Amino acid sequence: MTSQAKESACAFAWRNYLLLNSGISENDSRRSALYRYVADLRGIGEDDFDLLQIAAVAYLRKLDELHDDRCARQAADQVLSERLESRAAISP
Repeated sequence: MTSQAKESACAFAWRNYLLLNSGISENDSRRSALYRYVADLRGIGEDDFDLLQIAAVAYLRKLDELHDDRCARQAADQVLSERLESRAAISP
């Protein structure tokens, strides 16, 4: 992972995930999947912590719902796309 923002977003999402889901190991495979997903994100500024955080949290939530990495990536990308569109609509 190249940026501090990406690492921080993953750490934030993972800590909150562990708080909400008792009994999950710190080294659960979902953690490495999360880091891979965020590292693979394109089109987001490397330092846009807010967007990276949204993507990370959405990915973990969708991974739990859908139980499939590819589907979770697509669903989280959709959440992220909607967020980017709303930002663009607000910007002058």
